[in-house]
Amino acid sequence: MKNQHFQQKLKTSAIAFLILLCMSCNTNRKQIDIQGHRGCRGLLPENSLPAFEKAIDLGVHTLELDIVISKDNKVVVSHEPFMNPLICLDINGDVFPDSLDAKLNLYQMNYEEIKQFDCGSKFHPTYPNQEKLNTYKPLLAEVFDLVKAKKSDVKFNIEIKSESNYYGIFTPYPEDYVALVLDEIKKQDMLNRVNLQSFDLQILEQIKKQSPNMEVAILIEDNETIDGKLKALSYQPEIISPYFKLLTSASVKAYQAKGFKIIPWTINSEDDMKEMISWQVDGIITDYPNRLIELLKL
Repeated sequence: MKNQHFQQKLKTSAIAFLILLCMSCNTNRKQIDIQGHRGCRGLLPENSLPAFEKAIDLGVHTLELDIVISKDNKVVVSHEPFMNPLICLDINGDVFPDSLDAKLNLYQMNYEEIKQFDCGSKFHPTYPNQEKLNTYKPLLAEVFDLVKAKKSDVKFNIEIKSESNYYGIFTPYPEDYVALVLDEIKKQDMLNRVNLQSFDLQILEQIKKQSPNMEVAILIEDNETIDGKLKALSYQPEIISPYFKLLTSASVKAYQAKGFKIIPWTINSEDDMKEMISWQVDGIITDYPNRLIELLKL
């Protein structure tokens, strides 16, 4: 009897130890920064206030969004510096041809005109389940106001949309462009909650020059190399943000060992999310933050 009692106590202790070990593993698991791409593009119209609000309600840590500049120097949330016929209808609610997109240049339009376009009602072929509603391109200030009104502690990953052939035509030149964006962020007292990102090296150079303490992410296209892009920049950015298929488990570890955070884009399938989680990336940018949030609960 004594022997059986001892064995039972031993078994109970072993089970308790395993439970504590599992709890410890879950507690120590690296927290991944859940970033809602353009709010939550898979669920609601991209870069819209409803998409940002939904992402906050879902529980994202960071709102990923894009900005451009209007003719009257407003910082506008938009992925393109022109009206995209794929997602927008004109001021009368009608479809407009692709040939007009370059003519509907946001940098040549005052914000009040930009706001009249409906960029949420049109069917999106890539996101057939996206909820449709009449909405507009908001100001960056409106996104900040939304977050303040909701008393959310969410952060912002803001992409400055730029490329060299846009300078002076679709966007300001880099020095003025970055100054306008930083002025808006400072005015809203959001410097400590923002990191800036861009594919454009000249924009990245200006960010560090004008705001040395700003956390910077270097964006890397699928046709670029991570090492090549890093070498072209005069400083080491805090974040490497590549197209996710450019990464391997080994490269993630190697870059993290050099002090970089790794936050790839744009990961939408659950299998790809699981792979990135297993590689212990620092963050994941996704059109479906709801999927990522559910996976991270497992």
